[in-house]
Amino acid sequence: MIKRLLVVSLLGYGGWHYWHTRPVEQGPGMVAPKDPQQFDMENASAFDFKGYQFTPRARFKLQARVLGTEHYNMGREANLAPVDLALGWGPMSDSQVLSRLRISQGNRMYYYAWDDAPPIPQQEIVTHSANMHMIPADSSIEKSLKAVRPGSLVELEGQLVWIAASDGWQWRSSLTRTDSGNGACEVVLVQSIQTH
Repeated sequence: MIKRLLVVSLLGYGGWHYWHTRPVEQGPGMVAPKDPQQFDMENASAFDFKGYQFTPRARFKLQARVLGTEHYNMGREANLAPVDLALGWGPMSDSQVLSRLRISQGNRMYYYAWDDAPPIPQQEIVTHSANMHMIPADSSIEKSLKAVRPGSLVELEGQLVWIAASDGWQWRSSLTRTDSGNGACEVVLVQSIQTH
């Protein structure tokens, strides 16, 4: 009897998990055609948040297609940013392009690969997609971030931030969409988010 209940519970959880994490299908063409918007905040004052010093570097706004989500539970980065979103805009929001790429995430990075030849020039992949570390400004935004599914369209606003701890640890956002590799991710203090 206990074994049967355990199996039923596991199946139920598996079904619930699949339903809430299944990819969202999008129609043809670029579904998020615009580039992210960024406005410098050079004179913005630093502030304390969650025991760290945050220095805003830019106001940030974008609409993008979610290429992947990765949740983190351990470490100080996870305490700040429990979710990374790999996001694409312009040609990297087009299902025809994405169908020819293999996309994955891990170790706070986003990876892509292809067979034969890339569907668009690699530099366009770099400049139209990014892995972003999402720091929720409050518990409601955290809940929304954790519910984002691959394929969704997200609209978010916030700040690109540099973070420092009293022991010398730092986490700095990229301030450009043209970089790639280690240090190229955006660190976003998310102040509003909508998912479609």
